[in-house]
Amino acid sequence: MKKRSVLIAGHPTSVSLEEEFWDALKEVAAARRLSVNALIEAIDAERAGNLSSAIRVFVLNAYRRGGGGATPETPAS
Repeated sequence: MKKRSVLIAGHPTSVSLEEEFWDALKEVAAARRLSVNALIEAIDAERAGNLSSAIRVFVLNAYRRGGGGATPETPAS
């Protein structure tokens, strides 16, 4: 597990994810031409539960839809 600090709506928070999920999240963000922080903010805006879980589900769905989010869509896990 790796804990990182992110800003969500101007407020700092920390997110714990496995390194593999951080790497995949970076790939999805790059494919969508977003910063990792911007992508996390978008995921946060759509989530219903825990942020770390929402990120993992988002990454899984992005890869299921086609290789890590190669399309410039906004997140809709």
